[in-house]
Amino acid sequence: MGTAGNGRKVCALGVAGVLAGTVLVGCGDEDGTGDGARGSSAQGGTQEQGTQAVRSAYDRTAEEDTAKVRLRVQTSAQGASESANGQGAVDLDDGDSVMTLTVQGQRIEQRVVDQVLYQKMPQGQAPGGKPWIKIDLGKVAAQQGAGDRSMSDPAQSAAYAKAITDKDVTKKGTATIDGVETTHYRVSVDVAKLPNGDALRQQVGPTLPMDVWLDEEGRMRRQQIDLTLTSAPGSTQRSSTDASPSPQRVTVRTVMDFTDFGTEVEADAPPAGQVTDMTGKALEQGKKQG
Repeated sequence: MGTAGNGRKVCALGVAGVLAGTVLVGCGDEDGTGDGARGSSAQGGTQEQGTQAVRSAYDRTAEEDTAKVRLRVQTSAQGASESANGQGAVDLDDGDSVMTLTVQGQRIEQRVVDQVLYQKMPQGQAPGGKPWIKIDLGKVAAQQGAGDRSMSDPAQSAAYAKAITDKDVTKKGTATIDGVETTHYRVSVDVAKLPNGDALRQQVGPTLPMDVWLDEEGRMRRQQIDLTLTSAPGSTQRSSTDASPSPQRVTVRTVMDFTDFGTEVEADAPPAGQVTDMTGKALEQGKKQG
């Protein structure tokens, strides 16, 4: 697998959660600096070195093959906020993963196998009378016009860090994450450089803010992405004081922590008879939002 492919697979876990519509939010620290952060504009090292460190971080992380992952997502819209948390393990090469999610106090078992997302919903909540639902992430990505390189999900944008320039990277300081010393970089990704960038700019604006924390070996220990999304014209809502449609703004913070590189990952699809295929519904929703 090429290096660009590896970068995409590192972020597959976050992609799955957001596309499922179950995990729309998980938050890190309020200031986004990570556990035990020190300094806001630390000196040392050249700008070029920092840019190269960020560019190579995804390949260096993927070279570890597997890792344990913690996912935190927080979404806010129209004055309301929801959060979700998850933990599990991910295969950094092929993107398979197993996770347990906690969403609004309820536990959801999640697996990604061969780019297909499976979720075991709380009892009685899954459609079709079966415990599991599934969504073919490849088909959803293809509908968005970018195939395997779909960028409509914020977490997947990290795979394109190699496109950044020196002016896009700022060294923010150091932090201790899970007992590991890390260097914190803030990255501003030019949305125009991303696949389907013109359409993405209409939702997220010209730049995509991202923070990464790298260990001494250049591996990613934390990734945080903050987005403000604006609904597409066909998805506008009417306010209580105005009869005209108004775009809905949604803020999303997604944080992924990587630990225990080399951990065992066993991601198997559930028995077909226990699964309801929700891919068609996901594609239908995608058309309405497009």
